[in-house]
Formats: sequence, structure tokens, C-alpha cells
Amino acid sequence: MMESSTYYLWSNEMGIMTIRYQGDLKTRCAHGSSGQVILTEAPRAQPGNEEMFSPTDLVAIALGSCVLTVMGMAATMLKVDFSGARLDVRKEMVVKPSRMIGKLSMDIYCSSQFEPKITEQLEKAGRGCPVHHSLHPDMIQEFHFHWGEE
Repeated sequence: MMESSTYYLWSNEMGIMTIRYQGDLKTRCAHGSSGQVILTEAPRAQPGNEEMFSPTDLVAIALGSCVLTVMGMAATMLKVDFSGARLDVRKEMVVKPSRMIGKLSMDIYCSSQFEPKITEQLEKAGRGCPVHHSLHPDMIQEFHFHWGEE
């Protein structure tokens, strides 16, 4: 019997992203359509030099940037100014059952004070970001919203 949930897929036209191993625990990641490049390196504990983002840092960054982007889209629809909002994300690794991200804790700051109805909609939008819903449910994701703070 099929589950009651239905998933709809659509073509992602952004193209292919290419990752090349550079040696010395480093990778070069290229965005296919824009050519933008991100370099990664293993964290110090693995033993990288921590001169670049680690691959697990990019997971934290993906979540944080997705949260702010989706909140920004909601703010545009609500006709409120969300510019200058900031998100700080803390990543905590665990070693059991295997080495993985155990927790991502986010503090979202917006210098504006909105009506409670607006903040509720913005917070709901942030919690609805696709990256949040794509991560494994065992990974703890905490959202802390700070309105009227920078």
C-alpha cells in the first residue's frame, strides 16, 4: 500500500556542480552555471588546517542561508523590510553511532520589530526551509529568533 504523502519532482535547471579532490584533504567545488567556486578542507580534528570551510560547515551554512532566504521571500510577500537580518549557526559533532553532525543551533537576529502576526509568519517560513526538511530527523535543529536585535 502506498503512503498518503505525495512528492512532486521538478527539473532543477541550475546544472551540475562539480567537486574535485585537490589532495591534502581539500576539495574544489564549482557551481556549473555560474562558475562560482568554494574550497573545502577537512576540519582540524581530521587533521585539516581549518583554513577553509569543512564539508560539514557547508551543511550548517546551507541550512542557515536557506532559513534566511526563505524568511526574506516571506518578508517580501508581507511587504516588510528584513534586510540586514543575521543568522549565527553553531555546529556540534557527535561520534556515536558514527561521526556526524548532531546538532545545529541557530540564532536569527532582525533589527526590526514587527507585529506578532508578522513575526509568526516569518518564523514559520524559516522553519519551512527545504534544507531543514531535507536533513535527517535525528539531527537536532534549534531555532532561536531575536526580534529588535542586531
